[in-house]
Amino acid sequence: MAANGKKTAKYIFVTGGVTSSLGKGIIASSLAKLLQSRGLSVTIQKFDPYINVDPGTLNPYEHGECYVTDDGAETDLDLGHYERFLNTPTSQANNVTTGRIYFDVITRERRGDFLGKTVQVVPHITDEIKSKMRLLGETGEYDIVITEIGGCVGDIESLPFLEAVRQLKFELGENDALVIHLTLIPYLSSAGELKTKPTQHSVRMLQESGIQPDILVCRTEHPLPPEMRKKIALFCNVQPSSVIEAMDASTIYEVPLLMKKERLDQRALYMLDIYDDKDVDLDAWQDFVNRLSNPKTTLKIGLVGKYVELHDAYKSIAESFIHAGAVNECKVQIEWIHSEHLSPENAADMMADLDGVLVAPGFGERGIEGKIAAVQYVRENNIPFFGICLGMQMAVIEYARNVLGWSEAHSIEMDKETDWAVIDMMEEQKQITNKGGTMRLGAYTCKLQSNSLAHKIYGKTTISERHRHRYEFNNRYREDFAKSGMVLSGINPENDLVEVIELANHPFFIGVQYHPELKSTVMNPHPLFVHFVKAASKYAQQKREITELVSA
Repeated sequence: MAANGKKTAKYIFVTGGVTSSLGKGIIASSLAKLLQSRGLSVTIQKFDPYINVDPGTLNPYEHGECYVTDDGAETDLDLGHYERFLNTPTSQANNVTTGRIYFDVITRERRGDFLGKTVQVVPHITDEIKSKMRLLGETGEYDIVITEIGGCVGDIESLPFLEAVRQLKFELGENDALVIHLTLIPYLSSAGELKTKPTQHSVRMLQESGIQPDILVCRTEHPLPPEMRKKIALFCNVQPSSVIEAMDASTIYEVPLLMKKERLDQRALYMLDIYDDKDVDLDAWQDFVNRLSNPKTTLKIGLVGKYVELHDAYKSIAESFIHAGAVNECKVQIEWIHSEHLSPENAADMMADLDGVLVAPGFGERGIEGKIAAVQYVRENNIPFFGICLGMQMAVIEYARNVLGWSEAHSIEMDKETDWAVIDMMEEQKQITNKGGTMRLGAYTCKLQSNSLAHKIYGKTTISERHRHRYEFNNRYREDFAKSGMVLSGINPENDLVEVIELANHPFFIGVQYHPELKSTVMNPHPLFVHFVKAASKYAQQKREITELVSA
C-alpha cells in the first residue's frame, strides 16, 4: 500500500516470439482470470506497434473487428478477450498504439513542452510509453496490471516498446515487475520430435534487447516431457518451474483451466512476492466450459456480412454466440454468408436450412442488396432475425421497400441522391470531415417501450449499450413505420434517436442500432443473443416436428 492509501500495483509484461498469432491475448486474459479468481484486482492493457492512432480507420480485412469501449475508444480486438474473460470494462487507457505515442509526443513538442530540446526516441518516446504503461497502475484501483506487447520480438517497430519494458522493469525493482514470454515449440512430424531451438533463439533475441524473461509459456501440440522443460530452462536462463506448457485447446475458454493446472498464477505470484493462500475459484467458469463442451443440440445460424472471409472481423459476434449457446445448452454453428453472393433469386437456396439469421454490421455500399434480400427472406418466412447496426438499417430499408411500398427507399450512406432516405446521417455528423474517432462512439442510454420484445428480453426499460455509427433511422418517417406495424421500441432519450426496431407479428424479429456483442461475457452472456438463440432453437424444434409429421 502506498503512502497515500492507494494500492501499489505490480506489473506483468507479456511478449511473444517465433511467430505471430500464438495467443498472447488469451494467455494474458487467462492469467488475469486466475489472479482475479483469487480476489486480486487485475486489468490488462495492449500496446500495439502500428502507426495508426487507433484501429478505427483500419479495414476489417487488415485488423479484424474494431472493439469499442464504454468511453468511446476504438481499440484492438484483444480488449474484447480481456472483457469477456474478466467481466470488467476496459477504457481508452487499455489500448495504446505507436501512432498514439508519437501523436502525443509531437503535440507536446509543437506546444513547446520540451523547451527547445532535441526530441528523440530515447528518452522521449520511451518515457511516453512508460508513462502510459504505468497510467492504470497509478489509479490505485489495481493490484496487478498486465501489459501485452503486440507483434513479435525482433520486429523493428516493437523495439521502442521493448526498450521501455527494459527500463521500467529496472525502475520498478525485482519483485514489482516480471516478463512472461510466449513462444512456440514446433513438432516436426518427419523427425517425430519437438524442437526447442526456435524458443532458444526467441529468448536470445529478447535478451539482446536487455530483457531476461522470468516465465516462458510454450505453445505446443504435444506435452513437454520433464527433460525438455529442463533443457529449455537451462538454455533460456529460467527455472524449470518457470517453463509453462500451453497445449492446444479445443476452445480458448479452456486455457484458464490449463494454466491453473500448470500453476502459472502461482509462479507469477511467487516471483512478484505476493503471498496469497486463497484457492482459485473457477467453479462457474468450469460449469460454462462443461456446458460448452457438451451441447444437447446444434443450431445453424447464418451470419450475413461483407467481411466473412476473415472471421475475426466479427469476433465479438462469434464469441457472443458461444456464450449464448452454452446458456441454451446448444452449439451454434455459424454459416458464414457473403452478402455479395445473396440475391432475392437465390436467398431460398442459401438460407432455407438455417435456424436463424443475423445481419451483421459494416460500412459502405458493397453487399448491401444481399443484406436486404436476406432480411426480406427471413421476414416473409418467419425465420428468427437479429440485425446489428447496419443490419438494423437494412431491415428498415427492406420494410420500407416491400411493406410500405417505397421502392426507392435507401440509406443516404449508399445513395446520396435518394428522395427516400429512411436512413440518414446524424445531424452532428454532417459537418465532420476527419474519419478517425469522430463517429457516435461509446455507451449511450436507451429507453425501451414497455411490453415490447426488447423490454421482455432485457427485463428493464432503461439500458446502456455501445455504439459505433454515423447514420440513423430518419425520424421524418417514424409515423409511417409505426402505423404499418413496425414497433420502434427503443429510443435514445437525449436526442430522440430510434435505437431498436421489431415486428410484433413475427416469431423473433429485432434490429438494434448499437453493438450488443461488445458487452457479452462468459459470466454475463448478452440477453439479446441468449433470446435470439433460444428463438432459433424453438424454430429448429418446430421444423423437426413438421418433418417427423410429414414422414409419418
